[in-house]
Amino acid sequence: MATQSSFHHLLNQLQAGDEAAATKIYQRYAQQLIGKARGHLGSVVKQKVDAEDLVQSVYRSFFNRFGQGQFDLENWESLWGLLNTITLRKCGRQVEYFHADKRDINREKRPELNSKDSMRQWQAIAREPTPEEAMILTETMEQMLSAFDTRQREILSLTLQGYTQQEVSEQVGCSERTVRRLLTSARQQLQCDAE
Repeated sequence: MATQSSFHHLLNQLQAGDEAAATKIYQRYAQQLIGKARGHLGSVVKQKVDAEDLVQSVYRSFFNRFGQGQFDLENWESLWGLLNTITLRKCGRQVEYFHADKRDINREKRPELNSKDSMRQWQAIAREPTPEEAMILTETMEQMLSAFDTRQREILSLTLQGYTQQEVSEQVGCSERTVRRLLTSARQQLQCDAE
């Protein structure tokens, strides 16, 4: 009985807009839902959709709809069942989206450069930088990367080494969307710093 009353007390706090209550609910099931999402997205769709992003969308939907009074929850099990159902439905929609005829990811192909194009690109960057250029580049990179966490720095580093977004997402274990979002953010930050 004490567990059920504490559950209802937590829901009342959540209804009142208490962020600590929302955090408790998020932390209780987030990792399980992320694992479930990874299992249901499939290896190909996981390259496009990050399971963590999907679970954040699940919680956003839950909190919005709960705030509107759409759910009548009895206990922790009913909350788990609801979050699980929302997660599976969102996974299903993502799988359907990326397998629709116009976007079918199974038909995606990587562009191939012919050898002449490849040689010209390498020749353009083959010159060694001067010591001064190398020092300036190193300082600039250290300054830029300091604004990002370890995982983000790894993504940026791999990208700068010439890996494709798909290769980076596979090595780091995130979606291509996450890689694109981080690269866009880094590009915008560089543009702001340059102005």
